[in-house]
Amino acid sequence: MSQRFIWGHININVTDLDTSIAFYELLGFEVFMPSIPYLGLEAHTLKALSEVNAEALGIPSGVEGRSCIMQLGKGLPKLDLTEWADIDRCAPLSNQDLGLVRICLATQHLQSDYQQLLDQGVEFLTPPCACTKRMADIAVCKDPDGTLIELLQVDLSRWPRVQA
Repeated sequence: MSQRFIWGHININVTDLDTSIAFYELLGFEVFMPSIPYLGLEAHTLKALSEVNAEALGIPSGVEGRSCIMQLGKGLPKLDLTEWADIDRCAPLSNQDLGLVRICLATQHLQSDYQQLLDQGVEFLTPPCACTKRMADIAVCKDPDGTLIELLQVDLSRWPRVQA
């Protein structure tokens, strides 16, 4: 079977775009594009989402928003941050919920990354924890709106070998 899809982007709705951009920059992201051109949204100005785009996204017609595309490195997926004005919001999902509950970023220096982010005011659920048989250490933090981000350091030498 041929590969039909590749990664595109992950979208995170945020309360305040500027605050969220600053947070994701702490994690090493950079602004790739200060807009999402195909939606007609920009980072610096609230703009009304077109009726067609609102319908495609399942968002009420006439809603205004602002957005940007961020990247971690030069590849995919990209991270789209979107702030909607005057729209009802629900709280982000937690680890026990169904659906996309967190994104994961890999690191080779979890303890020092954790301490640096903690010193900059990033909220964590717990300090770094060793998982089963020390195959990985994880720490989960929250973005300014409560979206969960897992920071992961793996030790592949401790993983079971897959038989060919």
